[in-house]
Amino acid sequence: MPEVTGGLEAALAEASSRSWTQRVRAGRDLASFADVPEAAEALVGLLLDVEDTAVTRQTAEALARVGTVAAIRLIARAVAEAEDNHADWLQTGLHDALVGPDGPPDVAAACVKLARDPEEAVRRNAADISMWIDGTRC
Repeated sequence: MPEVTGGLEAALAEASSRSWTQRVRAGRDLASFADVPEAAEALVGLLLDVEDTAVTRQTAEALARVGTVAAIRLIARAVAEAEDNHADWLQTGLHDALVGPDGPPDVAAACVKLARDPEEAVRRNAADISMWIDGTRC
């Protein structure tokens, strides 16, 4: 367990780096910890990164690839706070995951579960994400 904790701590430290490449790496590394409160807050910050949209896009992609309810909920939370430009990059990151070489994660199933989320903004944005993925499917 210390290795997992150390990896989480290192990724959390990178999430506040001045280097966009380190923040991208943090988004990828933290995505599997979407259900851990400290990681969740850092991930929302990365999804809404004001300095580089590559961080937004690649963090959204990493979370979509994880595909858990917790991961997709973070994207929905970020969409609620995002300006139009950031929302576009969140959508692009989600699209990147859906058309990736590993096949599409089951984001739709997570969105169905999020339709019953206690937060109205999460419910609304999960519905938006469902529409985004409907436009991506073959």
